[in-house]
Amino acid sequence: MQHGDITWQPYHEPLSTTLLRTGAIALVVGAVLALRLGGMAYWPIAMLLVLWLSLGGHWIEILFLNFLRPHLPVVYPVQIAVRISIWFLGGIVLVLAMKLTAMTLAQHRPIHWPAWWGAGLAFIGIELIAHLVLQFRRRPNFYNGRG
Repeated sequence: MQHGDITWQPYHEPLSTTLLRTGAIALVVGAVLALRLGGMAYWPIAMLLVLWLSLGGHWIEILFLNFLRPHLPVVYPVQIAVRISIWFLGGIVLVLAMKLTAMTLAQHRPIHWPAWWGAGLAFIGIELIAHLVLQFRRRPNFYNGRG
């Protein structure tokens, strides 16, 4: 979609690539989280909880890139403010989904959850780190304004 002198190309990635990447993140981070929760018996639920962030985070980014950004003014500070706001709100929603999933599936293991605003800020941090990796790989990302 064109806005001003910039034409935003919708982001497309094969679903298999998305699932492989987000699934690998959930496997690895879920294993680390399981060890912190008390052992590998917690790995399946920890992996599922992390999948909310990895796969859910991907769809939040798609929401911004393909549906919101094309309708925003091509003013970099506006683009940044909206994107960070979407990350903040998305983080709150994803952590709420994680919490409800954990409450439904975890038998007795209490998990400490951040305050709602802490969840939003944490998700912003996760996204900034993910985009830093893309920056190092010279791929379109938040920092270079191309992704």
